[in-house]
Amino acid sequence: MDHLSSQVDLAEVLPADRFEGALAGRIWRPGIGPSVVAIRNDGVIDISSSCATMSELAAADDPARTLKNAEGERVGALEDILANTPPDRRDSSKPWFLAPVDLQVIKAAGVTFAVSMLERVIEERARGDASAAAAIRAEVSRLVGDDLSRLKPGSPEAMDLKAVLVAQGAWSQYLEVGIGPDAEVFTKAPTLSAVGPFMDAGIHPKSTWNNPEPEVVVVVAPTGRIVGATLGNDVNLRDFEGRSALLLSKAKDNNASCAIGPFIRFFDESFSLDDVRQTTVTLTVEGEDGFKLEGSSSISKISRDPEDLVRQTIGPNHQYPDGFVLFLGTMFAPTQDRDEVGMGFTHKTGDIVTIAAPKLGALVNRVRPSSDCEPWTFGLSAFMANLAGRGLIKT
Repeated sequence: MDHLSSQVDLAEVLPADRFEGALAGRIWRPGIGPSVVAIRNDGVIDISSSCATMSELAAADDPARTLKNAEGERVGALEDILANTPPDRRDSSKPWFLAPVDLQVIKAAGVTFAVSMLERVIEERARGDASAAAAIRAEVSRLVGDDLSRLKPGSPEAMDLKAVLVAQGAWSQYLEVGIGPDAEVFTKAPTLSAVGPFMDAGIHPKSTWNNPEPEVVVVVAPTGRIVGATLGNDVNLRDFEGRSALLLSKAKDNNASCAIGPFIRFFDESFSLDDVRQTTVTLTVEGEDGFKLEGSSSISKISRDPEDLVRQTIGPNHQYPDGFVLFLGTMFAPTQDRDEVGMGFTHKTGDIVTIAAPKLGALVNRVRPSSDCEPWTFGLSAFMANLAGRGLIKT
């Protein structure tokens, strides 16, 4: 199936329990602007009059209850608005979906799984050369093994392993954040810059070795309380980051290189943080060349609990008055050869990436060079002016 066709199968987009949960999204309404919406069985409901921003909704005492009780205007059928979202199939006179976050800062945690940690070490040693990765992968696995899931970061056992690796000259900055006391948490993308479901995801045109990173994204209120979750693609340029860790911002933050969606599911009786901890995220990449890649990432194998990652992000040393969302990291690091033997996986223009989880639905995006994706033009000043013009800013 062409996931970016004019027809949308809701069974492929919605959670397995469909409208049972508290689902919220954002759409662009022509002539009006960005609007927070409730995703319900009877359609997409604009609740902007109750919650002008997703940040405001996430900061409520009980976001799920607030969302379920909010009244508003029915904008249309979910499948129709989703079908109108792909940029090259869009009728600009009708609404389309945006990423389901607005004023929240977009943060990401890296190297939170043993498998991805080893791949980062390989990137560092290969200096961005995909052809050298296979031999280095074997060497690194010989030194540290390929199952460190039982090793608690920062523990005495982890520090003992660090001492051994340092003595062998095998220590790495990626091992430091993988098993050391401090997590890697970075800003993935500017506020308001993320793309949503059925939109194009961007790869820097100079990258020749890159991959999707399927992740659960938790939604955090300004108090530090985790209130919900969604899915994300932390698009990564392995060649750029492999050449130098100082190129992390170039590897991670480009036009359309952060995809989030399809909707936020707020915690209620049907969905909790424990559900997040047991989530398995699946990934499918389907290329125009007939190539297909499949994989999965289980949060149950994460080295750092989501609450620990949030505590390392917000607290006395750093506050987020509008809240934030946090990519939890991935254990999926594709090594399957796509073209030449030993060259591993990299994206091609037109790849369809589907990231899915039973209780969060599916985030579908098409891969294109960042320079060919829709440019990001609606920033914070435009957002504030829009809300003020609609009388939605509360003083």
